[in-house]
Amino acid sequence: MELKQSISLWIEGARPKTIPAAIVPVIVGTSAVADGDLTPGCGLSWIRFLLALFVSVALQVGVNYANDYSDGIRGADYDRIGPRRLVGSGLVNPGKVKNAAVLSFACAAIAGLSLVVLAGWWLIFVGLSGILAAWFYTGGSRPYGYLGFGEIFVFIFFGLVATIGSAYVQIEAFEPLPILLSVPVGFLATALLVTNNLRDLSKDKAVDKKTLAVRLGGHRTRIFYAFLVYLSAISIAAMGFYGVNSILALGAAVVVFSVGHSIALRVLHGAQGEEMIGILESTGKLHLLLGVLVSACLWISAYWL
Repeated sequence: MELKQSISLWIEGARPKTIPAAIVPVIVGTSAVADGDLTPGCGLSWIRFLLALFVSVALQVGVNYANDYSDGIRGADYDRIGPRRLVGSGLVNPGKVKNAAVLSFACAAIAGLSLVVLAGWWLIFVGLSGILAAWFYTGGSRPYGYLGFGEIFVFIFFGLVATIGSAYVQIEAFEPLPILLSVPVGFLATALLVTNNLRDLSKDKAVDKKTLAVRLGGHRTRIFYAFLVYLSAISIAAMGFYGVNSILALGAAVVVFSVGHSIALRVLHGAQGEEMIGILESTGKLHLLLGVLVSACLWISAYWL
């Protein structure tokens, strides 16, 4: 296989369209503790921000490769809808994909250890739990992703932990605003997985992969998706009670609600198959939009209002 083709294949396997889901909690958590002080040495630490961002992205890539490997060897990715998988398509040896997952987790661990040195030794347990949760999502003898608990993992680690943790490594304290904002970030990250599992519902059911979508059924899964989208928008408005300009907070909530509503309607009206791929991409863009708007509100409130 030519080098260029090989690199392109590994990039595809890393699922670059999922990377914003790892970026959003870090930028929101960091922005939530912006204090408006531009004095050198008194503002945010860009080194800590970049380390947190690297850890989050490396974990996302790691879980993508780990999922590709574990689903592939179980036959769960055979004849799937959507982007091809490295193992399921037979394009890459399973052992190599497993090694890629391990390497990604190792990179996350190295950057995480730097944060441990800078912000507190106990963070090592947070990082370790994140890596273990990422691997056992579809790995091991009883992967919890096959039991319907994948959404809980995403909400906790790509919502609560990543957002609150990114704020903590900056100020080494827990504040209410990052905790509040971790909820809408987590809701939309979860909505991404719900969309993915709704798209693959029939295939997952056939291989006895009991995702939450399989357990709930298509109709209730669609309602759950809409619930996550609408609540994520509504909860943004609560920023106004925590020192963020109320008009900005309400404006961000309205924009996210409006965009999310149009996507949720497509899901509620029975979108399936190939159409779900577009909805998955739209949900990812909505998640990124939320991150940009919320971060903008936080920075404007901190530095200009």
